[in-house]
Amino acid sequence: MKKIIIVALSVVLFQHGFAQTKLDRSKKPAAGPAPVISIKDPVVFTLANGMTILVVENHKLPKVNASLSIDAGPIMEGNKAGLLDLMGQMLGEGTTSMPKDKFDEAVDLIGANVSLSAGGGFASSLTRYFEKAFTLMADGIKNPAFPESSFGKLKSMTITGLKANEKSTAAISARVNKALSYGKQTAMGEFTTEETVKGLTIEDVKDAYKNYITPSRSYLTFVGDITPAAAKDLATKAFGNWTGKKLTLPNIPIVENPKKTEIDFVDVPTAVQGELNIGNLISNPLSNKNYHALLLANQILGGGAESKLFMNLREKHGFTYGSYSRTGGGRFQSQFTASAAVRTDKVDSATAEIFREILNMRDGKITQEELDNAKAKYNGSFALGMEDPSRTATYASNILINNLPKDFYRTYLQKINSVTLEDIKNVAKAYFNESNSRIVIVGNGSVIIPKLMRLGYPIKKYDRNADPVIEKPKDKKVNETEKNTYNISAAEIVESYLKAIGGKDEIKKINSISSTIGLEMMGRNFDGIEKKKNPNLQFTEIKMGAMTIMKSVFDGKVGFQQQGPQKKDLSAKEVKEALDEKGVIPQLFYITSPEYKMDYLGVGKINDENTYRLKVVMPSGRISVQEYAAKTGLLLKEETTTAQENADVPITIEYKNYIKAGNVLLPGEVTRTVGGQEIPFKYKEIKINEGVSDADFK
Repeated sequence: MKKIIIVALSVVLFQHGFAQTKLDRSKKPAAGPAPVISIKDPVVFTLANGMTILVVENHKLPKVNASLSIDAGPIMEGNKAGLLDLMGQMLGEGTTSMPKDKFDEAVDLIGANVSLSAGGGFASSLTRYFEKAFTLMADGIKNPAFPESSFGKLKSMTITGLKANEKSTAAISARVNKALSYGKQTAMGEFTTEETVKGLTIEDVKDAYKNYITPSRSYLTFVGDITPAAAKDLATKAFGNWTGKKLTLPNIPIVENPKKTEIDFVDVPTAVQGELNIGNLISNPLSNKNYHALLLANQILGGGAESKLFMNLREKHGFTYGSYSRTGGGRFQSQFTASAAVRTDKVDSATAEIFREILNMRDGKITQEELDNAKAKYNGSFALGMEDPSRTATYASNILINNLPKDFYRTYLQKINSVTLEDIKNVAKAYFNESNSRIVIVGNGSVIIPKLMRLGYPIKKYDRNADPVIEKPKDKKVNETEKNTYNISAAEIVESYLKAIGGKDEIKKINSISSTIGLEMMGRNFDGIEKKKNPNLQFTEIKMGAMTIMKSVFDGKVGFQQQGPQKKDLSAKEVKEALDEKGVIPQLFYITSPEYKMDYLGVGKINDENTYRLKVVMPSGRISVQEYAAKTGLLLKEETTTAQENADVPITIEYKNYIKAGNVLLPGEVTRTVGGQEIPFKYKEIKINEGVSDADFK
């Protein structure tokens, strides 16, 4: 009882004392002193095969981490782009002595974390199980099985991911920005495509392993409850007899920024917003005397929700949900970027405002409060990061790889806190360009480009693969070779398609189409029926056995969608979308109905096949970008949006393997990709003008 009274009394006294304290809640509490950072120097030794071992003892917790890093540097993959990533994934598919399921089970049994990649490996566990976890990691690195079945699965997953990114303005922007900044045919600027992945073989994976997974230029760092002697013993047993190809760090030439600021535009007519990225290349090694000042300058400009960019573009103008900047660092050239995903009608204004804030930084318009807040952020985040053993491992190897002073990280916060306002102004002038920048914009060109003209920067157009868009120069006479590129109209593209599938006379005879379809997803097989009838009646039903999985019906006025037992009427937006197709072959109406607006966008390429890109504005206002084969005239691909719960969702549709149905050609395979999910329909049988009645659409 006495104890309870004492506790209660102490609470009352605390509350009374707190009540007597006057708090000024209009002011932020002052930042405390920078935490003192204590990092032990690692014990370092080298194995005979060239592997460098680092050991950082920390016996506070009964846990050990080991990370293996192979310092190969940027690697040019060329027409095999994506190979190293795929090889890295294959390292996790089992060893020559242990299939993947047994390997994963062995890791789970001891509660460990083991991962493998093209850059090395990682193992972490309680001390008592660490030798087992480390041995598993070493086995995965040295003795991969590379099973053919896993290769096919991972290759297919990679291609699916690439397809999902085809319509992502953020993914397109990142790809094009790197390609244009560093050069598309360089290790820093190349990117993975569906075509490069399709050409990869299991032998390519094995060759990449032989070339790049090696003890040469490798760093094995132990952190935690382990002595240097024990770590050396483990490393010698696991890797002492490992041999491999000798690596040489590549020499990457310095790339110049544009001589004058330019806009590099990628037209994605279906984009619902504009992806804006402004920046320039910089050299910022960790040994750079301006390294710490540049970190703080970037934090002030666009490092978070209190930064200049965020407060301007989001809070003041409402152009975006957020705007940020980033500065890279390391031994090779990196990028300074300021970016935002912006409302389509405000991309020009957002561009101007980003440059306004960059100029403010260059002119020294920075307050002491902004600098103090940036320092407080780094003081807190750096100290918190030291709680992660893997961070300690990274710091230890960074010092060796970058030839840094041993006290680089121990004095890190001292250097941060010594930065002045004048230092921030100087680094902004040196690293944040305004006159030699690259402005990469991805979005709806018909809305954005006319407004960009007012900014006065030259505008260059590129496609999604960072290739220049071919446009006919004014008053230029084209030669015979160029005629197929320049001398074609939107109507001619559609006419060519109609001719390729059978001709307008045959198409006009078609009143209905009935198809049986097959679908394989997630290891299961589905069957279905698809029916269409002029003018715009549509019916689709997908079944698994006798059970209906999905059903969609539209009778020309109203309709519904059904998933399992749940049935929902089409919204007004979905009805408008259904009315976009005025016939079973809608292209016939593109050239006869004034409700369709067409525009030729230039040439493209799909799987090494040249295409003509056609933009079609549907009666509902929905935009469809279609690609037709230049040689055959057939429709190969469509990018558009589809209504889902009154929202527009991007969708990509691929048309393949055209088959004869009556007197016309129709796609035998139609693959829809929505939200990263591929839905591949295969048409088993197509009937023209039979098996369809109005009753099917009720």
